[in-house]
Order: sequence, then C-alpha cells, then structure tokens
Amino acid sequence: MNIFIAHINGLKAELTPEESWHCAKVLRKKAGDAVHLIDGNGNFYDGVLDLVTERLCSVSITRGPVEQTPSSYYLHLAIAPTKQIDRVEWMLEKAVEIGLHEVSFFSSHNSERKVVKMERLHKIIESAVKQSIQARIPKLNELIEFKEIIKNQTSPQKLIAHCFDDPKKDIRAVNFRNKSTLVLIGPEGDFTETEVKLAKAQNFEAISLGHNRLRSETAGLYVCQAASLLG
Repeated sequence: MNIFIAHINGLKAELTPEESWHCAKVLRKKAGDAVHLIDGNGNFYDGVLDLVTERLCSVSITRGPVEQTPSSYYLHLAIAPTKQIDRVEWMLEKAVEIGLHEVSFFSSHNSERKVVKMERLHKIIESAVKQSIQARIPKLNELIEFKEIIKNQTSPQKLIAHCFDDPKKDIRAVNFRNKSTLVLIGPEGDFTETEVKLAKAQNFEAISLGHNRLRSETAGLYVCQAASLLG
C-alpha cells in the first residue's frame, strides 16, 4: 500500500513536492486514482487524485481523519552519531518502525562525528513512517552539544546509558507507560565520567542495557524495543 504525506485543508489536500514527484514520475498515478494519505500529525486519510504533475498533486478527501492509535508512552532518543553515518541512518529507520516519537543528536567529548545531514535523516524518517504504515512523523532535532542537551530537557523521566561500573537501574525495571522519557546514548567511545556526573547533576538516572557491551546504534534500538514492550 502506497502512502503519501500531504498538507490537509478541509476536504482538499496537496502532496508535498517530493511526494508529488514520486506519485507522478515513479508510480505514474493518474487523475481519478485512489490514494492513501497521512498528515504527519497522527491522522490517516483516503482520497482521489484531482491533479497529477511532477511538482504538484492535489487530492479530494473521501475519508478521514482517522487517528492513529495513540502510543501509551513517549520516547525521546538522544544519541551521539557514529563515525560511519550509515549505521546511524540504519538505526533511525528501524527505530522509527519500532516506535520513536522524537530523536536528537549531540556531540560529546568522544564523538567522532560533529556534523549530520538533517535533510537526509528527515527523508529516512518519512520513508520509515510510510513503510510501517504510521501517520505520525517523529520530531527530528538539530545536532547540539552534550552540555546543552542535558540542560534544556524537561522530560519527567531522564535516563543515561553508559558502560561504567557505577550502580545502574536495569532498563527492564523502567516504567515507560504514560510517561515522556528521554534516553541518552553515548558515542562509540562512551561518555566520559565527567559527562555522566554532569548528567546526574541534571537529574538523569543511569540505566543498564544488559551484560553485553553494545554498539551505539544497537543500544539505540535496544532502548526503542524496550520502551515498546514495557510501555
């Protein structure tokens, strides 16, 4: 089933420029064809194409809005991007398919990558949303410094996963249900002890992801899966 992202205005809709090109050029849709739409804010629609061009496709809404079943938890994953960006891109795609509401990238002391291409990541998110038949597009935040991300967050539940031997709460004991949770995942060289202390000073609780040492992208997926199962 092909799903298109659209701007909805009453009983009319317009596909985004990228979606219009895909609809007309790749899928070769014609006026009068039925289509399935999402608004990116959690609603599904059905409609019929009125106009089909490579730059603009317009639709008459025949059904909707139908709200996507709300999640029982809100997960904000903040992760230091890996040196090989394709690993982060793969993680992001799978995390969205599993269930992710917001994602941030940060640069810390041991980070090997200081730049990410936000436009490409946003396209990956949109593709994963459509592939998994969801209607809500997760929020994507710009890359910022570690100190900024731990200071500017207001989530009621704030967690940090690190590899030091300090006392940590098992992620299986974390209550995600009916809560907004922010989880920090460090770079390939992990957080520094100073960074962990700074996070704890900002009310972050340390968590364990098990006995095995995980790659950054694996840890990110582990958290998404845990929240999905425990939420």
